[in-house]
Amino acid sequence: MTEEIAGAPAATAAVDGPVDEVIRVRPATALRPYVAWYAGYRQRGLPPALHRGLPSPYLTFILTLDEPLTMAGHPDPGQPPGRFATLLGGLHTAPALISHDGRQSGIQLAVHPLAARALFGLPAGELSGLDLPAEAVLGAVAGHLREAVQEARDWPERFAVLDGALLRLARPTGQVPPEVVRAWSALRRSGGALPVAALARETGWSERHLLDRFRRETGLSPKAAARVVRFDRARRLLAAPGPVPLLAELAASCGYADQAHLAREFRALAGCAPSVWRAEEGPDAVEFRNVQGRATGPAPEWEA
Repeated sequence: MTEEIAGAPAATAAVDGPVDEVIRVRPATALRPYVAWYAGYRQRGLPPALHRGLPSPYLTFILTLDEPLTMAGHPDPGQPPGRFATLLGGLHTAPALISHDGRQSGIQLAVHPLAARALFGLPAGELSGLDLPAEAVLGAVAGHLREAVQEARDWPERFAVLDGALLRLARPTGQVPPEVVRAWSALRRSGGALPVAALARETGWSERHLLDRFRRETGLSPKAAARVVRFDRARRLLAAPGPVPLLAELAASCGYADQAHLAREFRALAGCAPSVWRAEEGPDAVEFRNVQGRATGPAPEWEA
């Protein structure tokens, strides 16, 4: 069964008024080694907006419901803007830009990168920095899955459809080296604080060999993955409701050298200052909060 983990239950305004539904749940227990959470969203009657899809330690898998997803910019600037009925995105170190005209709806899945072989039949390294139609990887299965969630009556039924489909899809189609699993787990547990030398000692590999195999499986080098893990923690804490956290304290708690280091990393990975993101898309946003802006608290860790 799915289990709600964040956000208020989806609440819809009057039929003719604005709609702002967002619900975030954990998948079925058997899927939790593969998927951290599902986030269902349906919004109507909002001001048109452009928001940032921020780097995170998860692959992004989106199935839209009523209208396609409009990507105004990708983490890889060489990818042209486009519209997607389904989207599968790899780990990245630059923001994506998503626009909408006041309407958007779909389900976003946060997929553990080391589960890419089991769910998608390829290592996450082959998706690094890319946004692809999910059909390019899963074939017709992606379209059938989208149709099934579109036909479901409500969010619990949609999530149940996902549970069943992903349980059927998951197959051991290639062994992730246990050394990479240990390195990824150690990096997540440390909040991105472990240096590459320590990760290499954890695996018994040389730093060069670890870099090669880690990048192949995740799409990022260990150093880049550490940056993303630290940033994701800082972004979650910044998105928590309540008073704006002191950036110096936030920097210290997330492993940054100082407030200036946090600010530089936020600009590099989010494309804006921490205060700007919180005001535009986090809990201080007046007219629009994106799915990431509502995801607060600690992220579920990878379980090997």
